[in-house]
Amino acid sequence: MKPDNKQLRPEKQSIATEIDQRLSGALYMIVADYNGMDMPMTTELKNTLREKGASFNVVKNRMLNRALPEDASDLLKGQTAMIYGEGDVVEVAKIIKKFTAKNQKPVVKGGFVEGKAVSAEDVVELAKLPAKDVMRAILLGTLQAPCTQLVGVMNQKVSSLVYVLDAVRSKKELEA
Repeated sequence: MKPDNKQLRPEKQSIATEIDQRLSGALYMIVADYNGMDMPMTTELKNTLREKGASFNVVKNRMLNRALPEDASDLLKGQTAMIYGEGDVVEVAKIIKKFTAKNQKPVVKGGFVEGKAVSAEDVVELAKLPAKDVMRAILLGTLQAPCTQLVGVMNQKVSSLVYVLDAVRSKKELEA
């Protein structure tokens, strides 16, 4: 029996509504297994994520299953935490990767980025990308490169003309 077919108690309905509201404004959601994380470790991760505009919440698999597409049920095994937000997912992936390298926890199961499913390997690949501002700078540099090169070529042509005129002037001064 699908969980949606059962009638929820009011307190469970409010939890389901809260999860839906949190995820409705999020650009990404990463699902992780937080098994073995103690309170100080969890607090440290939450504080680090909060600096980048992300949130970390422990949720029941059954409640999160209601908010996710049907093909996401394989993510909901074991103890589940959701990491979500509206900021730069690359920065958040880097934080998770660094924290996991230090503590071996949490274990990323997968997630969603702008409505598309991503695997745990994809989250690791996201962590390898440069930050959004760096990517914008690279793109801007790439777009400006032809203009900069054109200015350089034009400047070189003007410089060459000045050198030729200076050589002609020097030659005429020697003849005179």
